[in-house]
Amino acid sequence: MTTADTVDPRPLYTRATAQAAELIATVRPDRLSGPTPCAEYDVRTLLSHIVGGTLRIAVVGEGGDGLAVRMFVDGVADDGWPGAYDEIRTRVLRAWSGDERMTSPVRVPWGNIPGRDALSAYVMEIVAHTWDLSEGLGRPLALDPELAEFSLAAARVALPDGPREGRPFDPALPAPEGADAYGRLAAWLGRGPLGAAR
Repeated sequence: MTTADTVDPRPLYTRATAQAAELIATVRPDRLSGPTPCAEYDVRTLLSHIVGGTLRIAVVGEGGDGLAVRMFVDGVADDGWPGAYDEIRTRVLRAWSGDERMTSPVRVPWGNIPGRDALSAYVMEIVAHTWDLSEGLGRPLALDPELAEFSLAAARVALPDGPREGRPFDPALPAPEGADAYGRLAAWLGRGPLGAAR
């Protein structure tokens, strides 16, 4: 199994952002107020968080202080989300293209860690939120299972099974019987399919 310790996360992050971009391109303005598995986020708020989180890791990759970046963006037109994400996606991939960034320490909300570990965590972040968005949109596209397997392995290392004080994740839930990698990842992150009983 691939893990954050044994693989360069950059190709996976590139694939994960491409998958997110393809999904975001399907969002119609009339779906922006719809629910997602993140109970506090409708589709618009989730998109704002996806773009803001991607901006944060772009700034980190550029050597800046990601903690100074808000995790949500404002001012995006209803039909402007694909363009907003494509713009920041281009920036983040450029910021992380150099090998030196993989071993250099970077500052992220949970501490100062090597760039490789930070980017691996952001693979998990974008993959999880792509699943959230997919659920909110009625699963319009098939999602890449390898990305979910990598993200689940990273999540099991980064997040304890039990109370998660100070972390933006609920305790892990049991995965539904027969759940695919995305279902298992969502359960480990404390959420289930849209409309599932909690």
